[in-house]
Amino acid sequence: MSVVVVGAGLAGLTAATDLAARGVEVTVVEARERVGGRLHGIEVAPGSWVDAGAAYLGERHTALTALMAELGLRTTPTTMTGDSRFALHGNGEGRTRPGRFPPLSAVALGELFDALDELTRAVRADAPWLSERAVRLDALTADEWAREHLRHPDARLFFPLFLGEMMAADPRDVSVLHMGFYLTSGGGVRYLNAFAGGAQEDRVAGGAHRLCELLAVRLGGRVRLGEPVRAIHQDGEGVTVTTSAGSLRADAVVVAVPPSLADAIDHRPGLPVPRSGGRTAPGCAVKVHLIYPSPAWREQGLSGWSVNARGPLLSTVDDSPPDGAVGVLTGFVTGREAHAFARLSPGEQRERAFEQAALLFPGLPEPTAFHVTDWVNEDYSRGCYAALFGPGDWTRLGPHLVAPHGRVHWAGTETSTEFFGLMEGAIRSGHRVAAEVAKRTTTEVTTTHERRDEHV
Repeated sequence: MSVVVVGAGLAGLTAATDLAARGVEVTVVEARERVGGRLHGIEVAPGSWVDAGAAYLGERHTALTALMAELGLRTTPTTMTGDSRFALHGNGEGRTRPGRFPPLSAVALGELFDALDELTRAVRADAPWLSERAVRLDALTADEWAREHLRHPDARLFFPLFLGEMMAADPRDVSVLHMGFYLTSGGGVRYLNAFAGGAQEDRVAGGAHRLCELLAVRLGGRVRLGEPVRAIHQDGEGVTVTTSAGSLRADAVVVAVPPSLADAIDHRPGLPVPRSGGRTAPGCAVKVHLIYPSPAWREQGLSGWSVNARGPLLSTVDDSPPDGAVGVLTGFVTGREAHAFARLSPGEQRERAFEQAALLFPGLPEPTAFHVTDWVNEDYSRGCYAALFGPGDWTRLGPHLVAPHGRVHWAGTETSTEFFGLMEGAIRSGHRVAAEVAKRTTTEVTTTHERRDEHV
């Protein structure tokens, strides 16, 4: 059997590796000139890499930790030592506090998280469209939900910052059903939001992009880069995949790209239900890395963590390598701020980020380097961390997310009801689709033998 895998991100390479191990003839085609998809590394000093895309993992991410063990990769902890900075009011100057709890009403934030917990309990992680109030929850935006449920101004202030950090989403872009599903799929509000003991406990030592690079090494010449897929046409005998470089013939195809990119492919026969809807939005994230000679904020007793009501950097975190060779302050620009920041010129982006970092961490030297990874306008990602399902998307598209379209099968973190939007979800989707295609092979072989027996 032969299979073409479209997309050399974590889901596609996982599926391809599983299929190759089963003896399937596999070809992976990738539009970019690199593997990794939304996993991307930047070398900030000789041998020191930072994650410009997906970065964090926790102990519940069992498929990811198993893959890392298999590839010989280690984790590095994200443990933060020192005080945090919060700029939630006024002119953007930071206020220092111990821990990560912002200087807002504890009662108000407690009510916010209680409301989110109640919402997650009302949403089925395995099939959100079958939740008891699915139609109602899918018709509302998270912004409308917040105006209805959040009375205290501190809760209203913090909610979009929380949603931006967790989902790279503006509350106006996602349905309440999607918000509830995302949170419950990822392990719950408190697990997703936690460093120690939570979903952000560790990073992949050397960068998460190494996962895909090592999987690609295993696959060798089966991976073809710089070949965007234009069309997938099926017939009675197989499927033809047309790329910018020519055509490939196969028995089946695994499409492991974000929903809107899958829709952009010319499918014949056409898809009975699209992969995305008119309200599906790209994950709104721009990741910024400010590089310093050393993590000098630590000398001031600061952790590098900040949360800010004004952009562009709505939050920052210390991503310096363990050996302290350089200091890396990573800034997250999410939601509407991401779109606004992406429209600035490189010089304006640099100026805005430097100015805010100086306000948050007074006394820091001038950064020695500056990197911007704009996922909003990345042609072959259409946003990051994952696609944002808007009003009506789950009830319309959800039942069809993993249903094969003839010989075409689907993978990607957006097809996983476990850890949707995370590396863990991508890997689990790759394992699922490989087993699905392998089962198809077994079924087809059995059917062929039965037909031959009938003729004997």
